[in-house]
Amino acid sequence: MANIILHIDFNAFFCSVAEIYNPALRNTAFAIGRENSNYGVISTASYKAREYGIHSGMPLALAFKKLKTLNVISLPYSYYLNYHNKFINLLKEYTNLIEVGSIDEAYVDITELAKVRHPLVIAKEIQTRLLKEYHLPCSIGIATTLFLAKMASDLQKPLGLTVIRNKDIKNKLYCLSVRDIFGIGKKTYPKLEEKGIKTIADFLNQDNKSLVLEVISEDYYLEIVNKFQGKSNNKINPLHKEDNLSISTMNTYDRRLNSEQEIEEELLILTRNVYKRLIKGNYVTKTISITLRNIEFKTITRSKTIEYTDDLQVISDEVIELFRQNYKNDTLRLIGVGLANLIKKNLLVKDDEYNLFTALNKDEKKEVISDLIKDFEGKYGKKALYYGKYKTLFN
Repeated sequence: MANIILHIDFNAFFCSVAEIYNPALRNTAFAIGRENSNYGVISTASYKAREYGIHSGMPLALAFKKLKTLNVISLPYSYYLNYHNKFINLLKEYTNLIEVGSIDEAYVDITELAKVRHPLVIAKEIQTRLLKEYHLPCSIGIATTLFLAKMASDLQKPLGLTVIRNKDIKNKLYCLSVRDIFGIGKKTYPKLEEKGIKTIADFLNQDNKSLVLEVISEDYYLEIVNKFQGKSNNKINPLHKEDNLSISTMNTYDRRLNSEQEIEEELLILTRNVYKRLIKGNYVTKTISITLRNIEFKTITRSKTIEYTDDLQVISDEVIELFRQNYKNDTLRLIGVGLANLIKKNLLVKDDEYNLFTALNKDEKKEVISDLIKDFEGKYGKKALYYGKYKTLFN
């Protein structure tokens, strides 16, 4: 039987949160970015600001050319995290099968709940509650895989609710631009368009395969083809975001930085900022990175993978070492520090521990599984584990 996956994607999340804290912003042209500065880029633009051609990723200087009266505001990250947590806690009222995509999106498996309630009713209820209880508008896609659910949620914004069954894929998706394929990068789709691959239908047309392979690898091409055939991942991994979580902070400076000592001092300030978030979340990190951007907008990001740590001195030393290895005496306008591959500290497996996931061979795994089953049956009875059959709208 097919799984039923929801992809819940907030509409202009950062702007929505800003409007919650300052209702006067509603229905006005504003953006999230660096206040009182022409440097940096737009993080999110309100829908009113988008009417002037202002969008995320746009340099602030260009945004002000489009709208001189644009209101640019900045809020502490904790404000956004607060509403993200409210969002996740609401979803947990329906299921624990939740995979966080980012601070403003999540995938939810409602297969089990759909045995007793219609998926559309569940999705509409979640959407309505988020709007009424927290003033957070969202769009929801419903499909049999994570990829298709993500594609569905992008079809109608704001406040959309879209179902894509496998039989609907051709009708609803093939007409979209190739740039709408989730996972196709900003550098890739223009190259495809140059070769006449304008739509998803063009991309999937076997007659165009050789043209597509001039731009991307065959493995990646086949992966995307399978996704549009409904053959991609349909399993929610609640630990996915923790396995790939990252914490980062960047700062764009009104003054120009060209002193190594000053840059290192600023890097250490940024390091302490991300470190506080690391400790607050009870995480350890495995990958440390820095970002440097010069006055000509040339940006480099360099990283190093080490043993898991939450030691400030170790992290700081790695940041400074990365900087000294890669700094070319440029005058900088932006620097950043990031920590990636985070996991909860209590999930670290010690050398003398093993469980279902660290067992090295089948016999060990069978033994662990057997012990788990015996323990479960001892608590809840031998009939507590069973398989069920059900029908869904995806049959």
